[in-house]
Amino acid sequence: MIMKSFNMKTDDLKHADISKLDSFELGRDDDGRLYMKKFRELFSPLKRDMTAVEALSALRFAGRSLRLLQERWAERHGLSEGRIGVLFRLKRGGDMPLGELADDLDSSPRNITGLVDHLERDGLVERVPDPTDRRSVRARLTAEGRALIDRIWEEGMEHQREVVGALSKDDLAQLRHLCLMLVENARKELGK
Repeated sequence: MIMKSFNMKTDDLKHADISKLDSFELGRDDDGRLYMKKFRELFSPLKRDMTAVEALSALRFAGRSLRLLQERWAERHGLSEGRIGVLFRLKRGGDMPLGELADDLDSSPRNITGLVDHLERDGLVERVPDPTDRRSVRARLTAEGRALIDRIWEEGMEHQREVVGALSKDDLAQLRHLCLMLVENARKELGK
């Protein structure tokens, strides 16, 4: 199996992103809740309630942090975040058309084609004809791809447990609920 290293620009960007994350100092308010000190300093002169903006900024910050963790974890296995996403999706759903894979991973067909090209070159995925549609091609894990993703699957689950380790089961249910409420509200806004 051939694994390509990532180019210098990508590595530099990741180090820059990590240092950005480290530059945000957190504090605790009177109720013991975390906040970003820099955010409060920037917006306190406005003398307005910035609770909504602060909460959504924290959500974006959390998303960026989680994405960096996922990228770093994927790199330890010689993969990019996109490639590991394809492998996990094929592990869970079996072989599938590239267009469906793009939809499931919220990616463009062109991007998925590139990811599958690399995974195919590395011997982890193969393209097979779609038995129900002659115009379509499906992606399938090879034995080597399945062995790799099986090895790292449990490790991935453990990484997720570590990230949420300080949260109770109720906290996690509330986090899920609040995030999905935001999704519902965004859908309403987009539908206007």
